[in-house]
Amino acid sequence: MRTQALLAILGVSLCGCASLSSDPSAQLTRETKAAIELLKRADPSLKKLFEGAEGYAVFPSVGKGGLIVGGAHDIGQVFEKGRLIGEAELVQVTVGLQIGGQSYAEIIFFETKDALARFKASGLEFSAQVSAVAAAEGVAENAKYEQGVAVFTLPKSGLMAEASVGGQKFNYIPYSK
Repeated sequence: MRTQALLAILGVSLCGCASLSSDPSAQLTRETKAAIELLKRADPSLKKLFEGAEGYAVFPSVGKGGLIVGGAHDIGQVFEKGRLIGEAELVQVTVGLQIGGQSYAEIIFFETKDALARFKASGLEFSAQVSAVAAAEGVAENAKYEQGVAVFTLPKSGLMAEASVGGQKFNYIPYSK
């Protein structure tokens, strides 16, 4: 079991590595903008959520891997009313029937100031009660916020078979003003 856990963590570490650049925040900003464009192309109705949300967090390339025990990781950027305000780390741990690895983009929309404040206080954790919706044409038109958040994902590469339970935890780091 320990070996499987170590393999899962190693797989996530390898999947989640961003390319090195002289300015990591500039690279992250480029990746974030590209992920937003990918999500909008996959579902143009997301535009309404971008415009109406109190804020959103974009994780451009979540790396996920697992073999019984799994995990995912990425660093993303956080926006309030469309203005970039900081970065956030996503960490996910899952247990159950799973094998493989994949990369996907994830965006979390915050409906209210309170929901965004909970996220910024690093008090937001997702478990089985909050589920992500795969971004596809027209899906956002009928999307409903749950507990003040709406989550969308867009697979980028890889293959993962999974029937597991787990959760995501976030750590917010504000940019200096």
